Parts: sequence; C-alpha cells; structure tokens
Amino acid sequence: MTRLAGKVAIVTGGARGMGEATVRLLVEHGARVLIADVLDEPGQALADDLGDSALYTHMDVSSKADWDAAIPLAQTLGPLSVLVNNAAIIFQKTIMDTSEADFMKIVSVNQLGVFLGMQAVFPSLKTNGGGSIINVSSIDGLQSKNSLVAYSSTKWAVRGMTKAAAMEMGKYNIRVNSVHPGGVYTAMHGSDLMSQQDADKFYQHHALPRVGLPREVAALTAFLASDEATYSTGAEFIADGGWSAGLVNDALPQL
Repeated sequence: MTRLAGKVAIVTGGARGMGEATVRLLVEHGARVLIADVLDEPGQALADDLGDSALYTHMDVSSKADWDAAIPLAQTLGPLSVLVNNAAIIFQKTIMDTSEADFMKIVSVNQLGVFLGMQAVFPSLKTNGGGSIINVSSIDGLQSKNSLVAYSSTKWAVRGMTKAAAMEMGKYNIRVNSVHPGGVYTAMHGSDLMSQQDADKFYQHHALPRVGLPREVAALTAFLASDEATYSTGAEFIADGGWSAGLVNDALPQL
C-alpha cells in the first residue's frame, strides 16, 4: 500500500503499544519512520524488524536537546512531513495525594513534550511545503475521572495547544489535529496483567462493548497523516468505541 509513500514521520513513544502499532501501520502504507522512545531495547528491535523503513533514536520528549538531535536524523530518511506526538505516561492519584513533583512529571512528558515536538518540526515542515502533526490526547481530554487530575489536565492541554498551533501553522500548509483514544489494550491499560477478554468486561455498557485495539487508533492517525485529510485541521478525532456518546442503561429498552 502506498497512501503514505514519500512521507517521513517521527513517532514518539513508538517502541510499544499504540506507538508501535502506529509505526507499523505507517510503514505498511509506505512511510519511513523515526521511532523515538526511552525504551531502547524494544525500540531498536522494532526498527531492525522494519529494515530500511525505520530508524530508532533514544528520546526524552521533555528534552529540547533530544528533539534538536532527532530532526536531522529523521531527515536522513527523506523530507520530514509527519509528527505523531504519542509519548505519554499515566498517573492515578486523587488531587490531595498528588504532589507538586508528581504533577510536573506528568506535565513534562504529556504536555511539554508535545509543545517541544511541534516547535522542533515546524521549520522542517515549513521548508518542505507542509505536513501533518497528530497530537495524541485521550478521551480524558474530553471529559475526566476521579484520580486523573494530573493526567487529564495534560490531555486537555493537548487539545488547546493543537488548536493554537493549527491557527498559526495553517498558512504554511501544516495541519494539526488531536486524536482521542478511549480504552485501548496496551501496557498502559494493563495488557501485561489481564487478557483482552477480561479487559472487555470494563466496557460492557459502551456502544461497542469491548476494549479498543492499538491498530484501530493507528488507523485514524494514518488517515490524518495522509493526503486524504488535507482539509482537516484544529479538530478532535475520537476513537473511543462510543464512550463519549454515553452509556447503555440496562434499565431501559434495548434492541
């Protein structure tokens, strides 16, 4: 498949989970990808598996120096045209149990990392005639839950930064959109601890009564990276199995 032929992408947090699924799908569709992560062993193994279509680099997304080093490396694959800001960490504590250090750690990866990424790629995308930035937020960037004061605040921030960047970069043919996954069966969700069937049980009252799969979110990212999405910017794209639509009420009539 060649819908992304000629495109070069950076995918942060690309070594495993949703990031790995995104890397694999972009390559499958013809892109070349720089995999950026702090998980060196799986990241390098993924790059080795994909051959000439991928490179791996160690990257702390909260480090401007790491971003500055990644851009020229990505350009060795060709003209840079896509950034997927996927790297994130989750943290679950109540507002009273969250320390300042806890809060800022989440901000540094989930929010500052996205900001630095957009800053870093802008000159290249502008020079190369445009491109697509996809910022991975969350269903928790549209609503929230108890214990997610730090995590959810960063995912809401990604929405706002996405819209601001879209307004500033649009005249250079650079599109900026956010993707909002619901529950996805990855290590962050607990895939190392439970089966997919057990994970499905948490979603029995959703419109699609099952956990999402990484490739299903990656498919949405691939669309936004492609030229099929050339009139979409500053928008939220949701892949949550209907979570944000509401919940099925067993007390009411059903089909």
